[in-house]
Amino acid sequence: MAAQSLTLDEFQKHILAKYGEHDKKRGTAPTFMWFMEEIGELATALGSNDPANLREEFADVLAWLCTLANINGVDLATAVHDKYLAGDGPTGHK
Repeated sequence: MAAQSLTLDEFQKHILAKYGEHDKKRGTAPTFMWFMEEIGELATALGSNDPANLREEFADVLAWLCTLANINGVDLATAVHDKYLAGDGPTGHK
């Protein structure tokens, strides 16, 4: 089954609509800790032979990144555009 196309902006807005109120109450520091936990789970999944789990962990990391962006007033699509797509983009390493 093919996944439906989804923009970064649409996904970030979905996360905001579904979890935004609770996320804002939690705040940045605890949310960052949840994000780091998901990064650790992704690191473990990268070393496994479980493609389904790897996809889930990438999705979790993206969802928690959107959460952090939402509670800190950052539009990720705009940030990515401004840094990587506008003008010549970054030079050298990211």
